Order: sequence, then structure tokens, then C-alpha cells
Amino acid sequence: MSKSRDFSSNFHENDGYTGEKLVYPAATRNQDSILQVLKRFIVTEFDQNEDEDQLFLEVASGSGQHLAHFAPNFPNVIFQPSEVDSNLFGSISYYASACPTKNILQPLLIDIRKSLSNYGFKEESLDYMYSANLIHISPYECTVGLFQNAGNYLKSEALMITYGPYSKDGIITPQSNVDFDASLRARNPSWGLRDLNDLIKLAENNNVSLIDTVEMPANNLTLIWKKD
Repeated sequence: MSKSRDFSSNFHENDGYTGEKLVYPAATRNQDSILQVLKRFIVTEFDQNEDEDQLFLEVASGSGQHLAHFAPNFPNVIFQPSEVDSNLFGSISYYASACPTKNILQPLLIDIRKSLSNYGFKEESLDYMYSANLIHISPYECTVGLFQNAGNYLKSEALMITYGPYSKDGIITPQSNVDFDASLRARNPSWGLRDLNDLIKLAENNNVSLIDTVEMPANNLTLIWKKD
């Protein structure tokens, strides 16, 4: 498998894992490039009357490395990691507890196919939602749930950021992404790269709009979605 697509091995390989501090090499490689995008879109200066921290929900936190890398750069943001696989909580908790700025909460068990109200969230309470490498390595129902929850739980004009490879107009490029998509579908027919056009329609049905597309290393994109 090419280097650009080897991050797939980070997922669903930890069955039974309950220890601490997983290190995914791909997360280490891409975390800084994603951080540079976040620095463009996360508000770091507040109105004098602003007395509440911003709330940033990560869906499918995996090892917990991304938030550990991001959080110290945004001390006025509260980062909430989440996972559907509780076996990963040990690693996520390790990174959260080690964060020098102490603005990462302990992980929540969240199945994004369900309404976030099941996990104590109120409608229009989130300033940011974020998910990396979830959309293509999960059943499409997870993507539907992600956008439905974004439409209901993001504040007006708040942002959702998604990272990963995508197809466009039914075409996957380059060949490494074609091969990656085939390998995903061979492992699980419900997985695979999603088409940008389909995601845009899904977003629009949930009062969310695509406002920016950022090209990333290794043939990935960071997509910036805004709640209408």
C-alpha cells in the first residue's frame, strides 16, 4: 500500500485494547497540516463581553493524538473527544490528562448515528465539530448522522471540519486513492470514499453549507462546513 494511504491500518486494529497512549504514525504526520487549517478558522480573539469558552466536539477521536496536538494552541476552546469504541478511551484519556493547557475533557462514548441529545448535548450548543478519517471508514449512516447532528447541534454560523480523501463527480483520483477505495470496500462493503457532490446535498438538507476546500498532503482534503 502506498504511503499516502497507509493510515487505513490505524483503524479497527485495536480490538481488545484497553491500555494507554496509542501512537498512530499517520496522525503524527497529518496533525500539523490540519492544525494550520484550524488556525485559519477557529476564533481566538473574543469580545470583551464573551464569558464562555467555545466548545469543540471531535467525532471518532481514535488515539486522541489530534486534540492533544491542537488544544494547546487554542486555550479558550474546550475540546470534547468522543469515540464509539470504548477500548480507545485509555489512550484518549492519557492524552487529555497530559495536555498542558488542561482544556481537553475526558472522552464520551458517542455513536454519531444517534442524536447528540442522547449524550447530553443541547441543540445549537456547539461552536465546532471535527472529524478526521471517519467518513470513508464507516458505514454511510455515520456520515448521515454526522451531518444531521451538525445541522441540529452547531450554533448558527458555527463550523464543522472534516478531513480525509473524497471523490468528485463520481471520479476518484489519483490511482492511490482508487486503490485505497477498493481496499476499503474489500474489507467492508459499507466503507469507501464518499463523493463531494453527495456530501454537499446531504449538508444542504441539514442547513449546512460547504464554504472552503483545502488541499492537504497525501491526496486528502480538509472541508470546512458552516451551519446556516
